[in-house]
Amino acid sequence: MLMTFFSSRGWESWDLEFRPLIPERMPVLVDDDLRFEDGPGAPRASAAVNRWLRELPASGAPSPKSWEYYARVVKEWMEFLAGHGVGLFGSREQLKLALGKYAEHRAAGPAKSRLVATTWGQHMSILSSFYRWAIEEGLAEAEPFTYRIARALFNGTGRQVRVNLAVRRTPKPHVTIKYLESDFAELFLNALGGLARDGSPDAGYRGRELARNSAVGGLALATGLRLQEFSYLLAYEIPALPPEPTTAPIPFPVPAGVAKGRKFRTTWISYEALAAVHQYLDLDRAATADGSAWRPPQRQGEPLMVTDPDHGGGRINGVRRQWDPLTPAERARLVAPGGGSCLLAVRGGGGPFTAWPTVFERTSDRIRYPDPQWRQLAAVWTSLYPIGRLPADRVRVIQALLATMPAFVGLVLGHRPRALRGRAVGEVLRTADRSPDRLARLYEAWTADPSAIRRTRPALAFAVVGQARARGLLTPEGEDRLLGRLISYWALQSTLQANARLAAALPAGWRGPAPAGIASRLPAQSLGMQPMMRSRTRASQVPEYRP
Repeated sequence: MLMTFFSSRGWESWDLEFRPLIPERMPVLVDDDLRFEDGPGAPRASAAVNRWLRELPASGAPSPKSWEYYARVVKEWMEFLAGHGVGLFGSREQLKLALGKYAEHRAAGPAKSRLVATTWGQHMSILSSFYRWAIEEGLAEAEPFTYRIARALFNGTGRQVRVNLAVRRTPKPHVTIKYLESDFAELFLNALGGLARDGSPDAGYRGRELARNSAVGGLALATGLRLQEFSYLLAYEIPALPPEPTTAPIPFPVPAGVAKGRKFRTTWISYEALAAVHQYLDLDRAATADGSAWRPPQRQGEPLMVTDPDHGGGRINGVRRQWDPLTPAERARLVAPGGGSCLLAVRGGGGPFTAWPTVFERTSDRIRYPDPQWRQLAAVWTSLYPIGRLPADRVRVIQALLATMPAFVGLVLGHRPRALRGRAVGEVLRTADRSPDRLARLYEAWTADPSAIRRTRPALAFAVVGQARARGLLTPEGEDRLLGRLISYWALQSTLQANARLAAALPAGWRGPAPAGIASRLPAQSLGMQPMMRSRTRASQVPEYRP
């Protein structure tokens, strides 16, 4: 089964008298043979589904994203039924058996087909809504679901509700919600603003639009707005800053056009977060957007020129309109009177900025891997092993593995095997002298005093050389020469020490081969070494370090 999206572009050439009543971007399901009926008066099930989809905007689902999600849910159910020889409007017995098999398929089938409990519940709710509609329209005689009657209490008022027994049980909301602790929130905001963990300027970071990122990130944390809601806020919709600082929360209206379900609501924001947003509006944003010649791309539609804006609305192409009902697509096309986009966040050149997932992901990576070498390593790895050309199913597997990697690493580092006597693996591996800054300082000490290299343990010396190479302080050729000299020095020292132990074990004045049994009493590292009793090697002959 195929799914496409309706567009009325060019409808005048379709031999129609009027524009079709089908909403723009409405999903359309088509069978593989591109037919909607088997003959006159014999429409297929896909035609009924398309009719149900077209009624969604008037049934409480006004968002095109919801239409697509609903369509995919029904499409996957229809494909599963077709694979088992069951029709979409089959008998109740057939549909119940198919639903049982479908539940097993979604719970324990192939990894790419499994659904968590909450997603499965959404699918069952959508299919239940479709079958109830089909029964009311006389298209179906039965549905596969069984219900029980329960009593729900909301705002002190109780009422009876039907509960779909096909829905899996899920944890209570307080169990599944993940809260961001205040210290981590502060760390995240510092990183958005280009600051280090302690709040001081991060000398190793050269980000752009730091004031914008910090202000909008603080707004999102303080208000709890969804991604779409704060991404498409207009600069004119930001509440006024109270004349005096206050500890009381400040009301923050959320416009219906960007809210979930297009339902207006009011949330709250702290004075400090709102003050940071106003500072960004007055300084950094004004410097970026004022006088900008930006216009929306032609593929998005004509520019919506704004004049006489205020907190509630403005003139859009000469017509007075309120901001509240404007959709995200319309908001992205608004052009301010002084130039640039009307959105709260703008990029260089004055255009709208909405790529917040990328900003937040990179900021999180910078917090977890603060040293630049990790970003360099990730870039090299991605260039050597790109996944863009792999099959889609393999890409999904790789992305799923990457998503579980932090939890897996945390599990390994927190493991406390008996051999470590109560200590975790991460505690054993974490050593103060192996931090990137510490290793870099040791390399600087080497350059000032080359003889310090000889006093460094081999494992630590390799770490210092690797860090210097990662930071570009050492060329590949220099790394090769330095390690070659170090290895030669360590080998020579090992030989001299073995010979010294052998000499101490021999009788005084001995000049021949070592007597039998002497070697077995020496340390293991001296086995196999040739006697060098009269070695004239001096310290000055040991390979020197030349940076």
